[in-house]
Amino acid sequence: MTQKFGLGCALLGAIGYAAAADAAEQITFVSQGGAYQQAQTVAILDPSAKKLGITINQDSIPDAWPAIKTQVGSGKPIWDVVDTPTGNCLRGGEQGLIEKLDFSKIPNGAAMPEAYRSPYSVSYEFYSSVLSYSQKTFPKDAPNSWADFWDVKKFPGRRALRNHPFATLEAALMADGVAPDKLYPLDVDRAFKKLEEIKPHITVWWTSGAQSAQLLNDGEVDMEMAWNGRVTAVAKEGAKVAFTYNQGILQSTSLCILKGAPNLATAVKFLNEAVDPVHQANLPLHIDYGPGNPKAFETGVIKPERAAQLPSEPANAAKQALMSYAWWSSPAGEAAEKRWASFMQK
Repeated sequence: MTQKFGLGCALLGAIGYAAAADAAEQITFVSQGGAYQQAQTVAILDPSAKKLGITINQDSIPDAWPAIKTQVGSGKPIWDVVDTPTGNCLRGGEQGLIEKLDFSKIPNGAAMPEAYRSPYSVSYEFYSSVLSYSQKTFPKDAPNSWADFWDVKKFPGRRALRNHPFATLEAALMADGVAPDKLYPLDVDRAFKKLEEIKPHITVWWTSGAQSAQLLNDGEVDMEMAWNGRVTAVAKEGAKVAFTYNQGILQSTSLCILKGAPNLATAVKFLNEAVDPVHQANLPLHIDYGPGNPKAFETGVIKPERAAQLPSEPANAAKQALMSYAWWSSPAGEAAEKRWASFMQK
């Protein structure tokens, strides 16, 4: 069974459970809340709890990183497994905040592509930063590459980009002719030089997925970088918008285990179960995210027409650049993040 509670209740819940010496196996699982966590509860968490015979207590927080540092730093973490951006798992591992995984105990993870896992994490779900556009503005000959996005003469119109270097630097390099599979290590100087070209033509630098969706829905921009699920959502509501996976930037959240997790052995069992191909295949039946385990597409659960819509479907993934969180968590990546602030202030 799964139980949900907020951050404050998690503290009390953990204390109560610790006092019960004969309590059944359990973990506390943390994700980002909202429709996403509701979908994974139905698709992954409840089935995993039932199959393993454990209790999964849930918590939610938009950004788990500060709490990870605080909990592990205290020496008494209360969380076990966290669903968080992959970069958090990697830097957490490097800083001694995240457990190193023994993949002999995680066969489902071990069978995943090497690029989809790290010594500290396994990919849990995928989404993409894609080139989206108004079908009213571009009923034919729509932009289909980042070079098109940068071509303001051939494709005139109002544009928006994310106010963050993740994916934006990658898009700039692809616009400048770098192949999706040749991006890393990023040529940061070249990327910022290319961004200087398009900067005068950017109407909005968006800061949230909701804002990016609103820009499309209200017709405030003619094309923008956006997350595929956000574009799909407004299209379902009737907005005349579309996107292409060509040169998308494939991004992920991953599962990792806090260093010193109170239920470490059970957490490892759960992590393996959570990336089971069938559980993973159930997730896109409830929300517009792609499964982290590509074997989900071999289960028959995801119908071909649905698979074609998902960012991690093999044919769609092949058109995209897989974000290197290892690069972004390196000193070079951290420097690029700091440089972004200066770029935006100019």
